[in-house]
Amino acid sequence: MIDLIETTDSLTFSVRVIPRASRSEVVGEHNGALKVKIASPPVDGAANAELTKLFAKQFGVSKTDIHIVSGETSKNKRIKINNLSKSKFEEVTK
Repeated sequence: MIDLIETTDSLTFSVRVIPRASRSEVVGEHNGALKVKIASPPVDGAANAELTKLFAKQFGVSKTDIHIVSGETSKNKRIKINNLSKSKFEEVTK
């Protein structure tokens, strides 16, 4: 089960990133975090940019609503997405 922290206007959760995949996609859950494969390599912020782009498309929010709270250079990250509800998150990640 993915650990979600919901506030009135945002949702915060952990992400486990797998870089250099064949394509970018959400693949499930890993130790309480959302597991995501990213096609970009983890060089010069390319994987973070691809992650932001993927989440914007998946959750129907703008790229500016997505913030990497911690783990900028790590495979394990904390992501905060404004204008996203828990129900919308669960609907998209099922």
